[in-house]
Amino acid sequence: MKKLLLTASLLSLVAFSFISCNKKTTADSTESVQHVSSRTIKIGYAQVGHEAAWRDANTTSFKTTFTPENGYELLFVDADGNQEVQIAAIRDFIAQNVDYIIVAPVVESGWDAVLKEAKAAAIPVILSDRQMKVSDESLYLCWVGGNFLKEGRDGVKWLESYLENKNLGSEDINIVDLQGTIGASAQVGRTKGIEEGIKAHPNWNLIAQKSGDFRTDGGKKAMKEIIKEVGIEKINVLFAENDDMALGAIEAIKESGKKPGEDIIIITFDAGHEAFVRMIAGEINCACECNPLHGPRVAEIINTLENGGTVDKIQYVDEAVFDQSNAAAIMPTRLY
Repeated sequence: MKKLLLTASLLSLVAFSFISCNKKTTADSTESVQHVSSRTIKIGYAQVGHEAAWRDANTTSFKTTFTPENGYELLFVDADGNQEVQIAAIRDFIAQNVDYIIVAPVVESGWDAVLKEAKAAAIPVILSDRQMKVSDESLYLCWVGGNFLKEGRDGVKWLESYLENKNLGSEDINIVDLQGTIGASAQVGRTKGIEEGIKAHPNWNLIAQKSGDFRTDGGKKAMKEIIKEVGIEKINVLFAENDDMALGAIEAIKESGKKPGEDIIIITFDAGHEAFVRMIAGEINCACECNPLHGPRVAEIINTLENGGTVDKIQYVDEAVFDQSNAAAIMPTRLY
């Protein structure tokens, strides 16, 4: 296959029909939703953990939204990636008679029993970021987060456009996929979108797929194993299912003597601050956004409910796609 060298001038040829910057990712995203209730609303939030920079931004969004000044009391638990800790936290929230429970579930399954307890206590449960598979969808009120399947498809769409503009559309392309925590909604959706795209292109080959557990050290370890198994020379494209794994993979690629972003095209997901730094430096080619600023959207939902309204079951946050051609211009507007 022709060597996949990337330059800033060539990147400007990439089609922008699907690449945009949404105002929801800039400063107005942190504005608190006006608290309409006359009482203090008690919120229990069971967070996945702190496994990545994205998660830290997500946590900050909730902590700066659900404040005493805004009329809320927030009970926050960091589960550190442990589902049992989250289940115990939910039971504690029920015991403390919170008004709403928010959960970013570690994995999708295993929630029916504790959600039935919340339902019996008449406490609405709102899911953030990751989804749950339950026997009865009335066990939770609604879900707020990114469209993970679309994110995976957006990454594929960017790669299609890039290869076509490089006149490499018919070349054999060997692809590696670094997956996130297996069973997490982000992993399930992004992996599905990527795999669909690969299957749709007979000349695209998925030569390796390993989980890096959404962590930088996990991404580096998985990438080093893949390089050892398949050989660095065979890898043309890397999909890293979050920024942190991409950063670890970049270290492994450099240690192998190759240039990330030049010898290997790197497409990542989350589009946090460091991804923009690396796009500007030429080490990441494309970042598909997963917007972590869920706090204001959840506050909108709660205010609607407090006013007697109803809300949609699925609520996607606004997301975009960025690459080396627009990263420098957009980075100053970013909040994460």
